[in-house]
This record gives sequence, C-alpha cells and structure tokens, in this order.
Amino acid sequence: MRLLTLQLLLAIAVANARNDPPPSSDRTWSPPNLSNYERELSNGEVGSRVAINPRKIYNLAELIDIAERNNPETRVAWERARQAAAAVGLSESAYYPFLVASAAAGYDRAFIPFPTLAVNEKKLLMNPSLNAVSITGGGSLVTEAQVYRGELSAKWLLLDFGERSAVVAAAREQLMMANVGFNGTHQKIVFQVTERFYQLGTARQKVLVSQSALEAAQTVEQAVQARIDNGLATKPELLQAQQQTAQTAFDVEATTGAESDARVALVESIGLLPTVPLHVADLGQRSTSEQTNGSVDELIERALSQRPDLVAKLANVRGKQDGIRKVRAEYYPKVAIDAHATETELDVSIDHSDYFGDHRPTYGVFLTASVPIFDGFGRRHKMEMAEAELHGAENELAGARDSAVREVWKAYTDFKTALRKQDSAAKLLTVSQNAYDSVLESYQHGLGTYPELVSAERNLASARSVSHDTQAAIYTAAAALALSTGELARPSTRTVRPLQSSTHSVRPSQR
Repeated sequence: MRLLTLQLLLAIAVANARNDPPPSSDRTWSPPNLSNYERELSNGEVGSRVAINPRKIYNLAELIDIAERNNPETRVAWERARQAAAAVGLSESAYYPFLVASAAAGYDRAFIPFPTLAVNEKKLLMNPSLNAVSITGGGSLVTEAQVYRGELSAKWLLLDFGERSAVVAAAREQLMMANVGFNGTHQKIVFQVTERFYQLGTARQKVLVSQSALEAAQTVEQAVQARIDNGLATKPELLQAQQQTAQTAFDVEATTGAESDARVALVESIGLLPTVPLHVADLGQRSTSEQTNGSVDELIERALSQRPDLVAKLANVRGKQDGIRKVRAEYYPKVAIDAHATETELDVSIDHSDYFGDHRPTYGVFLTASVPIFDGFGRRHKMEMAEAELHGAENELAGARDSAVREVWKAYTDFKTALRKQDSAAKLLTVSQNAYDSVLESYQHGLGTYPELVSAERNLASARSVSHDTQAAIYTAAAALALSTGELARPSTRTVRPLQSSTHSVRPSQR
C-alpha cells in the first residue's frame, strides 16, 4: 500500500510540473530550473587533461602529441569507434539462443454463474429432451485464486538464409568506417596543429619585421633631422619621416595582436585554454628536399589506396551491399526452436471454502518455420531502397576519388611553387637589403632623395615579410601534401591498434 501511495504522489508531481513555453515573443525569459543548469555548468571541470610545464618550450612534435591526447575531437571519435565495435557484438548476439526467465504472483476473484432449473417430469417421461427443462432463476459461485508461476522461455533461430551474417557484415563495415574516421580525426588535428604552429611562427617573424621597420624608420627620421640641421632637408621631409615612424609603430602593435591571435588559434587546436602558460618554440630551419617522396602520379596512387576518407567510403559501399543481402534473405523462410518450461502453483477457494489446488511443471518444445508469402510489396520496396543506397554510395566513392586526385595535384603544385618561391624570396631579401643600405648611405651623404629612401625602406620590410611567409608556406604545403595522400600521422601497429569486435568487453586503445 505504501508503494502505491508513493507512485500516486509521483504521478501527481509529474502532472503538476511546469512545461511552459516562453510567454511572449518580444522578450527573453527564465525557463523553469534554468538556475540548476547554470549551476551545473559553473561547477563543471574546465581545463587540460594533460599537464603543461610552464617552464618548458614545446616544439611541434610535442605539441602534436599533446593535441592527440587532449583534443576533445579525438575522444569523440574514439567513443564513436567503441560504439561501432559494440554494435558488431550486438549483431553477433543474434546467433545465440534467446533466454527469458519470468515470474508472477497474484490474486484473482471471479464468479461462476449457475442457473436454477425446473424439470417437467411428465414431458421428460413422454419425450426425454431439453424441452422438459426450463430455467427459473439463477445464482453464482464466487471463486478466489492465488497463483504463483515461474517460467523459462528459450528461442533459437537456426536458419535464416544469410540475414544475420549480412547484418554482422554491415556492422563490421560501420566499425571500419569508425576506425578510419578515428585515424582521420587524428590526421586532421595533426594538420591543424602543424598549420597553426607555422602561422604562429610567421606571426612572430612579422613582429620582428615590423620592429626592424620601426628601427629603420627611426634611422631615416634621424638622417632627415641631421640633414635639416645641416640645411640640406626641408620641414615636410621631416614630417613625412615622423609620419612613417608613427605608422611603423602602429604596425608593430598590429602584428603583436596578430601574433596573440595566432597563439590562441594554436592553443585551441591543441585543446587547451588560452590562459594556459604554453611556451612554443620558434621556427627552425629544416630540409624540405625529402618531402615529396615520389612523382605526382605515385602520390596520387598512394592517396587512392590509403586515405582514411576513401577507406570509409569503400566500407560504406560494402555495407550497402550487405544491406541488399539482408533484404534478399527476407524472401526465404526462417527456422527456429521455441521451448518453455513452467512451474505453476494454483490454489482456489469457492464460496469462502478452504483453498485447494496443486503445483505442476509444464514444458514444451517446438520447431517453428515461418515463410513470408505477402507483405504488401514491402520487401520489394526495401530492395529498391537498398539498391538506391548502394548506387549512391558507389557514386560518393567515385566523387571522393576524383576529389582526392585534385587535392593531391593542388597540394603537390603548391609545394613545388613554394619551393621555387624560396630562392626568389632569398634573392629579393638580399637585393632589398643592399638597396636600402646603399640608398641610406647616399642620403646621409646628401646624394639621395627622401622618396628614394622611403621606397627602399618599404621594399626591405616587404622583402623580409615575403621571405618569412615563403618559408612558412613551404612547411604548411608539405603538411597539406602529406594530408592529401594520407601519409600525415599514418597509423602503424605500434601507435594505433584498431578496434576489434567481441561479444564480451570491448576496450579500444587511443594514443
């Protein structure tokens, strides 16, 4: 009785709960229990899953390692892969018997009506039949019964003409898609960290370039002031020099802000908060001659055979083929074993008599077969849908292959172009530096003009910026080329273990 009372109170509480929408469209409002959600968010854990040493300077490889272990996207992809592995185990469970144990206990009160009969003895003697019997009234017997029952049921599908195997195969293809998707997520994060690392390095170099431009502008301003002191320059030249100094000082602040934004972008790609004291190493010189290992045709062939997105598309095609197998198997009969064993105790009382009854076991085993005959053309429509899905998946794979070829070709061209720009940028920087030094010396000796000096100064700042941009573009293009071919952070047997399906526990590993 107490349990029923609690259930009644709970039902009343649920019925009285507020389920109101906003009262009007012209202003915000506070939904019920909003404060509970806000309080839970405020108490949530925020921060890094990886300890960051505030005194350590991290290079690119270390930053990538932190990102792979700390970025939430890798954990999301990992959980998806685990879910797909569990789905394989779930589909394999159809091969085993299905056992159900149930128990019931209860009380039942019913009545059995009994008529009051009158017999005409004359009619009965002359013509024995029911016409000699008439109903003159009636009554009933009240019965009470107590029932206790325990039952074990079993069902085992023996033959389904390949439907279960098709479902399992489709689940395994989904697992392959999740596994390569997990690898693809790692590759994407590695590329993001690499790209933003070089963007930060370029932003730092631009800060140095702007500071060098400021020093050059100050030198020019001092040279103009010296010429004014000697009566060789005019006041407008000095004002222009001061304006140039103020402009370059503004550029220093702008590039410093851009460097801060680049650092935040890098920290975000790693999965850290901007407040984390993370010290990043500067760009270093490294060889790029070995980056393109093979011709563009070889790189395209490599990409078409190993890119995670193409592997996932192929697994999707195979999964759709398994879907057709599953629908085709629905046209054939299914054979199963159906068994049950029950222990029942039944006690009955009639008109408040003593209870009487017994308890006996019951059991049975059946071999069942079901043959689909007509389902309103449902299976035919399922087959049409499965075939359309297969054709769509095949076209997606073909389109993805074409896109992969274009991406490899573009990345290869960008990398080669960046390499060719490197020599030109180095020559441009050398020539610009020599021109600036020569024009400054000439101006200081009264031989050059102020416009020539300002032009040389701007050209030098531009050449320095171009040089740093070109160097960073080489590294970024090399990473993009590796990503387009599937070589970037390519898994090996030592670093990434693929998820395996199991009917028991599934424990995939993550780097």
